Amino acid sequence: MPVVIGARPESSFADPIGLLTDCHRRIERFLSVLAQATQYESLTEGQRTSLETALQYFREAAPKHTADEEETLFPRLRALERAEVKAALAKIDSLESEHARADAMHAEVDRIGQAWLASGTLGPDDRARLAALVGELGELYRGHIAVEEQEVFPMAAVLAVPERRAMGGEMAARRGLREG
Repeated sequence: MPVVIGARPESSFADPIGLLTDCHRRIERFLSVLAQATQYESLTEGQRTSLETALQYFREAAPKHTADEEETLFPRLRALERAEVKAALAKIDSLESEHARADAMHAEVDRIGQAWLASGTLGPDDRARLAALVGELGELYRGHIAVEEQEVFPMAAVLAVPERRAMGGEMAARRGLREG
């Protein structure tokens, strides 16, 4: 099923961890689109649209996901006084560092992709650099998503219902939406 920016998410803001997990699936799908694009010599109209959509996702939506984690989830987990959460806090620091690395790589991917879309061609050096960046992003995200989904997100279960509701409200507001 194609992913459409602005489409109704699988989870609601009442389930903020579900939303974060849904976003991981979109990251994986759009990263796959970018990986496929590196194989093209030239772009058909459909491939061009797919590339534009993937670039737009990483430029506009992915930063909101990062903010959801860094500004909404991680501070709440850091504030918990529970041994099982404290043991995983070092992972959160590492995840934030990976977010910064991914942001820098996405900026370069976007620059190369936008130049390709504007000119209609991509030289061999840019194609190789784009492929390398997308490969690095794929490796980074595989480990990053695994840590978040297997170790960090489950810790959010200890958050009280009002805290999870507040998280959903913050996430909705970040997107200019009202929770509900």
